[in-house]
Amino acid sequence: MDTPHYDHLTLQDYEKVYEPAEDTFLLLDAIEDDLEYLNTVQPGVCLEIGSGSGIIITALSKKFPNAVCLSTDINPWACNTTKRTSLRNKASVDPIRTNLTDNIKNNLVDILLFNPPYVVTTDEEMNQEKNFESDTTDNNLIFSWAGGVDGRRVIDTLIDKLDSILSPIGVLYLLVLKENKPKDIINRLAKNNFTANIFKERRIPGEHLFILKVMRC
Repeated sequence: MDTPHYDHLTLQDYEKVYEPAEDTFLLLDAIEDDLEYLNTVQPGVCLEIGSGSGIIITALSKKFPNAVCLSTDINPWACNTTKRTSLRNKASVDPIRTNLTDNIKNNLVDILLFNPPYVVTTDEEMNQEKNFESDTTDNNLIFSWAGGVDGRRVIDTLIDKLDSILSPIGVLYLLVLKENKPKDIINRLAKNNFTANIFKERRIPGEHLFILKVMRC
C-alpha cells in the first residue's frame, strides 16, 4: 500500500492541522500489515476520525476504491486539507465537519481508524471551548493532541460509543500511547463486548506507541 503524496501541504497547513509524524506512519504500517484480513472484510464504508492531513483515509480509499470513504474532524481546515489530499492522490474521500462520529448513521462503519488526541494533559486544557464557528483554528488545534487525564478523555468516549458505530463485521484500528494504559483500554473494551489485541507497536524518542485492533466478540 503506497503512502499518499502530501507534497501539496504547506507550512500554513501545518500551522492549522496535525503534521504527519511517526504515529501517522505507524497506523499506515498497521493497515498495510493487515491487508490480508481487510481484503476478506471487503469494506463498504471506511471512516477515519480526526483525519488531519488526510493521508491515512486517502491511502485506504486508494486500496479500496469501491468503498465509501469518510472522514470527520472538528477542524474546518483539516476537512479542507483532507479533501485536497484525496484529490492530489486521485482518491475519493468525503470529509464531514463534526465531532467524532456525530451525524454518521449507526452501525455503518466496516473499517474505523482513529489516531486520537492521546497526550496526557490537565483537564483545564481539555475544557477550552471548541470554536466551531471560526474559520481559523488556533483555538481548536489543541484538540488534535490534548487527551486529558491519562490521555484518555476522547478514547474512552469513543469506546462507550463503539457499539453504535461499527457494523457487525466492523474493525477499529486505534493508536494509543503507553501512558494511556493500553491494557486498561483492552479491559474496558472487553466489558463492552469487544475483543482487542496489541497488533503493532513502536518505540520512538520520548514515546512508546501501540496499535490496538478491535473487533466484536
